[in-house]
Amino acid sequence: MTTFNGGVALITGGSQGLGYAVAQRLVALGAAGIVISGRDQLKGEAAAAALETASEDSEASKCRVVFVSAELAEADQCQHLIARLDEEFGRCDAFINCAAITDRGSVWDATVELWDQMLAVNVRAPGLLAQGVARIMAREKIHGAMVIVGSVAGYGGLPQLLPYATSKSALIGMTRNLAFTLMRNQIRVNLICPGWMDTPGEDAVQRKYEGATDGWLERAEATQPFGRLIKPAEIARTITHLATSESEFMTGAVIDWDQTVLGTGDAPRPAPEWFRE
Repeated sequence: MTTFNGGVALITGGSQGLGYAVAQRLVALGAAGIVISGRDQLKGEAAAAALETASEDSEASKCRVVFVSAELAEADQCQHLIARLDEEFGRCDAFINCAAITDRGSVWDATVELWDQMLAVNVRAPGLLAQGVARIMAREKIHGAMVIVGSVAGYGGLPQLLPYATSKSALIGMTRNLAFTLMRNQIRVNLICPGWMDTPGEDAVQRKYEGATDGWLERAEATQPFGRLIKPAEIARTITHLATSESEFMTGAVIDWDQTVLGTGDAPRPAPEWFRE
């Protein structure tokens, strides 16, 4: 059985969506402490309080959850986040990087400002945080784990995702370099690349950039092979598998978590009528 008994985790983007789902699961698995980060102070504090309340109602030990407001585009705030983690708990057993921005921009209209913001949040921030976490893990002689959330868009992506796809592609090299470098410290690093996911952030992006209206999710899900978009709680199970000793020797992996198969074209067609009969 997967456990995280007594463990401490840092989760960026932990106040909503996938990050919050991962935090919920780690609480259920016995985490002793979690630091979640985000940009919205009120939302973050509410999320931390809800996670602590959930831990009181679970069979696992009580978990202390600390929210740290951080704008990850700023290098000094990444360093502040690591300092708070060390100050609050003095250790880290798992780092899960869920925070990212998904603003749109193509070869025709991506601005310098978008490039700078995208690479700062989606690439530099997880790199700086991984450095800080690695130092804590090595100092405390912890055989820890890092899980970085990429995207299947890192293989190319849609035209309107040029800076985003570039940033997610960079995480493949980062993950493998970290995994190889930290292997002798028995610190594991893996990358998970989700496809289209149903999150509050995706709803906001669809409405802002794609002109989506109420009911867009149901219409989108009807086009998918499995009849739905990925739900955060589903993929959180895989992330916590990677973040715990259950995946003990697994490091440097790039895992596609999607309902498409790379290199095979569009979504598969249903079986022919004669077969279904």
